[in-house]
Order: sequence, then structure tokens, then C-alpha cells
Amino acid sequence: MGGGKSALKWGVAAAVLAIGYADLARGGMTLAPIFLVVGYAVLVPVAILS
Repeated sequence: MGGGKSALKWGVAAAVLAIGYADLARGGMTLAPIFLVVGYAVLVPVAILS
């Protein structure tokens, strides 16, 4: 019952966070914070609440 959708949401959140941290490790100062804020402030709560 919706387990696949929840797993997909967690996967998207993890992917966005991984991209953010990878960009941050490369010295990115523009996209990294955007990805991290969207990941932590939007996608993770959506995944938790679903």
C-alpha cells in the first residue's frame, strides 16, 4: 500500500542530498546549498510524512 511511492520519495531525497554533498566537496558554492536545502527542508519531510 504505497510502499513503492515512499521508497521512491526517499530515493529522490537521498539522490538530491548526495548531489548536493558531491558538489559541495568539489567546492560548489551555488548549487550545493540549493540542493541541500531542498533535500533537507522539502524532500525529507515529504518522504517522512508519506
